[in-house]
Amino acid sequence: MNGKTVRNPDHWVDLDRDRVTLDGKPLRAASKAYVLLYKPKGYLTTYRDPGDRPTVYDLIAGAGIWLFPVGRLDLDTSGLLLMTNDTAFAERISNPDREVPKTYQIKAATLLTDDRIERLRQGVELSDGPTRPALVRRLRDGARHTHLEMTITEGRNRQVRRMLEAVDSRVLKLVRTAIGPLRIGDLPIGKWRKLAADEVAALAGGPLSASGRNRGAVR
Repeated sequence: MNGKTVRNPDHWVDLDRDRVTLDGKPLRAASKAYVLLYKPKGYLTTYRDPGDRPTVYDLIAGAGIWLFPVGRLDLDTSGLLLMTNDTAFAERISNPDREVPKTYQIKAATLLTDDRIERLRQGVELSDGPTRPALVRRLRDGARHTHLEMTITEGRNRQVRRMLEAVDSRVLKLVRTAIGPLRIGDLPIGKWRKLAADEVAALAGGPLSASGRNRGAVR
């Protein structure tokens, strides 16, 4: 850098002032990339697993550029996962202070009464404090299970699962269907696509809305 060899990977670089080269050739910032992946259940949101389990990087091998996930989906959760190389964009989406809404469809292990659904709407007490109020809509009831759509504005670890446990139920199936105005749509599970410019602008711009959520039900 600036004619000197730097071996410290944590060395600070000022992109406006420093000249960085590799083998005598100047390095340039990579073009910004934004990908929507429909993550299947059973894939880890990590680059490599010591147990050699499949990861989301197995699914985006053809992207042709290094990307990192914006937030996480646990092993047993499927749905919309954003991946990018734009750190400012990722911070805008994942920062809990921004209150970016994330929408999930849930298959509960039990039939939920109106009272328990109302408790989810008002916020429930978890081990790390009360949750914010949530948008909760009953999609349908089966013989033994309630199907819900829930929108939250936090990103706590396994939050939706813990919220269901707080009302004496548990999650059997969990799918993230939307982040703000961005929805999975008809993207097949396990596939990915690049975001359009207007989608990136909508996510990175002003306050995001949870309107226009998916209307389908988790089966």
